Amino acid sequence: MTQQAVLGPFTEAAIFLVAVVSPDGENGVRELLADVPGLRRSVGFRIPEGELSCVAGIGSDLWGRIFPGGPRPAQLHPFIPLAGDRHTAVATPGDLLFHIRAHRLDLCFELAQRLTARLAGLGRVIDEVHGFRSFDERDLLGFVDGTENPEGEEASSAVTIGVEDPAFAGGSYVIVQKYLHDLTAWDGLAVEHQELIVGRTKLSDIELPDDVKPSNSHVALNTIVDENGEEREIVRFNMPFGRVSEAEFGTYFIGYASDPDVIEQMLRNMFLGSPRGNYDRILDFSTAVTGTLFFVPSLELLEGLAEPEPDTSAAEGAIAGAEGAAANGLEPDADNDDGSLGIGGLKGVST
Repeated sequence: MTQQAVLGPFTEAAIFLVAVVSPDGENGVRELLADVPGLRRSVGFRIPEGELSCVAGIGSDLWGRIFPGGPRPAQLHPFIPLAGDRHTAVATPGDLLFHIRAHRLDLCFELAQRLTARLAGLGRVIDEVHGFRSFDERDLLGFVDGTENPEGEEASSAVTIGVEDPAFAGGSYVIVQKYLHDLTAWDGLAVEHQELIVGRTKLSDIELPDDVKPSNSHVALNTIVDENGEEREIVRFNMPFGRVSEAEFGTYFIGYASDPDVIEQMLRNMFLGSPRGNYDRILDFSTAVTGTLFFVPSLELLEGLAEPEPDTSAAEGAIAGAEGAAANGLEPDADNDDGSLGIGGLKGVST
């Protein structure tokens, strides 16, 4: 199955749209979602070097409304709010997410305009954020953001649903949160103090040694290790945003994973603490004001949403083929010429 453009490049501009769907808008929204790839092509084809992309996500409640009693992604559920001793991760509404990226804001803007025009009468956008690249991929706190993203096959494995949920293979999960920063208080700290809170050096972006990095630093609490000692990874495409006249300065967190639990564990560490009470000190300066979880269908599933029932047979067949091939000494082709993940394509392993 072909993944949506989850693993697109870092870009200079992004628009994040979160929308809710009206009670009678389900059928029209299914048609809109199926048309998202075509709308993106219509806008992006004119300026291919702009690398316009759009990832569409579907919230838990809307999925149930679109396909009542039908098949459901195994880990799709509402965002889980967290109330720590000092800070709270709030859950906010959201049926649809459109993550629009390009090297030019005008491309993002036109696609956002076309999507919202199609949404008229079916639902409404409740949160719109225009993100921008800040210098060398820094957030508004002055630190480089996204350094530890996995790359290549590791990135694909981190974000792509596979044999664990074959009907929805090629899909992903995404969690979004909008954080607002108290820059006055943050900028009042010495750089050395800021570095201890983040867990990295500010200028050179080097992770602090373990014997220096505090256990309540952002980096320490966001490093998740499984029972085998392997680090569980996600892919982030965070962007700064703001309105200077309103003294609004923020980071839009957007994290993709094949299993949302890894992001949720990060959030539990941050807001509740690990151990309890040892919360992420960055939260003393950054407040989460939104929180929503979405399922990102494969491209085939997305384009098939206009049909009465989601066609998951292709994914099931692809996974069955991949499993059978593995038993015969073959492996899935993860690098097809068409840009797909190649779950159903096979290649021989040289011996």
